[in-house]
Amino acid sequence: MHCGVYEWRVLSVRGELYRQADRACTNLAGRKINMIQLGEIQTLKIAKQVEFGVYLYDGENTEERILLPKKQVPAGAANGDGVEVFVYRDSKDRLIATTNMPKITLHGVERLRVVQVGKIGAFLDWGLEKDLLLPFKEQTRRVSAGEECLAALYIDKSDRLCATMNVYPYLKNNSSYKKDDRVSGTVYEISPNFGAFVAVDDQYSGLIPKRELYGNVSIGDTVNARVTEVKEDGKLDLSIREKAYLQIAGDAEKVMQAIDSFGGALPFNDKASPEVIRREMQMSKNEFKRAVGNLLKAGKITITEKAIRRNDE
Repeated sequence: MHCGVYEWRVLSVRGELYRQADRACTNLAGRKINMIQLGEIQTLKIAKQVEFGVYLYDGENTEERILLPKKQVPAGAANGDGVEVFVYRDSKDRLIATTNMPKITLHGVERLRVVQVGKIGAFLDWGLEKDLLLPFKEQTRRVSAGEECLAALYIDKSDRLCATMNVYPYLKNNSSYKKDDRVSGTVYEISPNFGAFVAVDDQYSGLIPKRELYGNVSIGDTVNARVTEVKEDGKLDLSIREKAYLQIAGDAEKVMQAIDSFGGALPFNDKASPEVIRREMQMSKNEFKRAVGNLLKAGKITITEKAIRRNDE
């Protein structure tokens, strides 16, 4: 089934459901700590100085305060001064501020290194002392220590910051790319019905439709592609193949290599089923027929009832 407007709409609905759930968690966190935003970089004011640091507030409600540890407090800081901080939870699940800036903020998408894999998931290096949890249920494939994975930051039902590899709801649709532009991105999901979903520049929503998907493409792969269409909502349709007139020479060479691998005679011809051609050649039937026609015209092959043979030079 070709991926069209209907399929994109289905995924858009799914993405909106994700976003609504995430906003609900974010709003819950907001009510709990008022204007101090979990997962965000923000400027807060010093409300009180204590031996082990300073307490910060949003500038209005001094009842809602969070700690900035002493080692993070800027030299010479005084009550009422503003400090740019990131708000997260420490190892005891307490809200805390830090002047260290993370590699990712709420709803952002970044490539993060896997530090280790534990019993509940993987832990990612996001630039802070406490590593970021990527639960097993949020992994689109199993990850290993030392590798990088594309992840988004969200607030879970327990009001904690977590990572997810289901980045679709967090990708942008406002790229400046146009039809036929060359792009690169990370494959983050593969659907047997739709194709391969790609985070273009690790930020923008793209799709290699099933009809354009050939070869061994896996989740986590970096692909180079051509924009074939910019949808009305800004999402990008992609192809990892060139336009037909540019691709034909490469396809013809691929057919000759396949003939050689079968000892000089390919055991099927251009009348074979699309499934056989896709499986054996990683091409559509039309692309295969164009390549075979090019070789036939050049006198390099002979087509028989059941095979394609290389001509002796």
